[in-house]
Amino acid sequence: MRVMQAPAPPLLPLLRSRLQADMLALVLLSPGREWSLTELAERAGGSVSSAQREMARAEEAGVVSSRRLGSTRLVTALPSPLTGPLTELLLRSFGPRQVVGEEFVGLAGVESVYLFGSWAARYAGQRGRAPADVDVLVIGRPDRDEVDDAAQRAGERLGREVNATIRSGQWWQEGPGTDAFRIEVTRRPLVAVLDQQADT
Repeated sequence: MRVMQAPAPPLLPLLRSRLQADMLALVLLSPGREWSLTELAERAGGSVSSAQREMARAEEAGVVSSRRLGSTRLVTALPSPLTGPLTELLLRSFGPRQVVGEEFVGLAGVESVYLFGSWAARYAGQRGRAPADVDVLVIGRPDRDEVDDAAQRAGERLGREVNATIRSGQWWQEGPGTDAFRIEVTRRPLVAVLDQQADT
């Protein structure tokens, strides 16, 4: 079992604001997807005029491109020498690990939270297409509705579905045995998001 203990994401001084970082994360972590300025504003919690300004700056820097479709401006990631390193920085600092952590922290009954599946593989450096959804493993005995609400909030911020699976602490401590799900989860990279027990 490979559990990666990633440090708390640093703030990126090269980015002007959290809003700018959140918008760039949405676009660059979804290569091939086109975003309208309205969508970006809604997901990042800003105004359409702010989205327009930030995406104009990003286009000038050569990391996004845009096109008009009727009265709508659509923005997408632009492959360039800057895009790869910037995407990696955004993944580490404003990607699924950060967002899931912010939304799940403080939920009663949660012992720990991990990313597994394709996003965990991306954090581990395995190359591949940007996953369509985010798989989250919640250890403990939290309220299912509270977990679902946290997953929905995280999904809205990330622009992709967040699927949360709950398992007990006893299940986590036991060996994989013949549990196909546990075998599958633990044979691939895991990224630690939260450890509520360690924080108390």
